[in-house]
Amino acid sequence: MADTSLGFRFRGRRGAAQNPTIQNIKTNATATLSAGDLVTLTNGQLVLGATAATTFVGLVLETKAGTANTTQYRVIVDEDAIYGVYDNNARVKGATLDISGATGAQTVAASSNKEFVVWATKTNNIDETLVTFNVGKHINNKAL
Repeated sequence: MADTSLGFRFRGRRGAAQNPTIQNIKTNATATLSAGDLVTLTNGQLVLGATAATTFVGLVLETKAGTANTTQYRVIVDEDAIYGVYDNNARVKGATLDISGATGAQTVAASSNKEFVVWATKTNNIDETLVTFNVGKHINNKAL
């Protein structure tokens, strides 16, 4: 049976490296971030990712209540990471999608801001959808 829990899961990398790069990064708010959340960087500190963001940094690996400027989270930070997420729709490789949902319940949604590109075609509503960050959405693949 498919894993229908919400949140993103690391599935690999597009490049030759297969292990994720993990960094400890502080949060800038007194709020909870959950394992499986995608986050952005604002003024060098973590914020829950939301559609229209252009400074995604990666995937939170642990759930805990954060205290502003104190709590650090372990985060996968690779711009070429491939993430799996439950999605009740068939998807075509190369299609774009948006991020949707609150902490602990993030998923993908119909595309308007194009945060993600579908990595592999999915012909059913059972398997997870594999996505990567679209160009210009991850903090490390932005034009300077």
